[in-house]
Amino acid sequence: MLKTMLTKALLLFIILFPSVILAQTDSSLEKTILELDTKFWKSYNTCDISTFKTFFVEDFEFYHDKGGLTAGLSNMMSSVENGLCKPENPRVRREVVTGSVEVFPLHNYGAIITGEHVFYVTEKGTKERLAEIAKFTHVWQHKNEQWKMTRVLSYDHQPAPQHTDKKEISLSHKILDQYTGTYQAPQTGTVIITKKNKSLEIKAGKMQAIVYPQTETLFFHKQSPLTFEFVRDNNEIISKMIVRENGKIAEEAKKVN
Repeated sequence: MLKTMLTKALLLFIILFPSVILAQTDSSLEKTILELDTKFWKSYNTCDISTFKTFFVEDFEFYHDKGGLTAGLSNMMSSVENGLCKPENPRVRREVVTGSVEVFPLHNYGAIITGEHVFYVTEKGTKERLAEIAKFTHVWQHKNEQWKMTRVLSYDHQPAPQHTDKKEISLSHKILDQYTGTYQAPQTGTVIITKKNKSLEIKAGKMQAIVYPQTETLFFHKQSPLTFEFVRDNNEIISKMIVRENGKIAEEAKKVN
């Protein structure tokens, strides 16, 4: 009799307060998936290939907005070994965008994790640089007491915001006017600079960019590692613009008009 009453009470509690049970389950699931996600990306960043392989099922599929579909674990591992983790190739390091990750239960299957991340690239002889930002969606399957990824989507790859450590200052229109005009560069050709609100717009062929003042003569681009420095001649007139990429001179454009 007591057992029957307890059973009925439990059923009533589940019916009246399903969100409590679900919240507890989801909390445990989220912790599990986040721990797996951390271990997975550690193996990615360190090129621990043997550990990296253990996170996937054999018929794994990887969808990449720029690379297309990679079907099968063997093809995925070949791509990693001959690309990402090949010693002579640039090294890539991934970091999650704080606060972007969400975990969702997948009924009778496992879970989905989504979020945003950024990628840093280190090429031989150069410092690490921020390269891309993208979104990710991973599908985790819970089967035979094991968690494995069955599908991975990597998409919306964009140049990562650059110069986030730089502060934009305000310059007068009189100062900005000194930099407008036509420039000629050996590699780029004709460069046209005009005012755009309190910044400058640079056009060269199909390239168009808005650059922002960091100092009176130094400007930066928020979507690439480029800076633009304006140089005066002995008469204090703007004579050229020096373009740097990751701190190295990439182009010098002479002001012609």
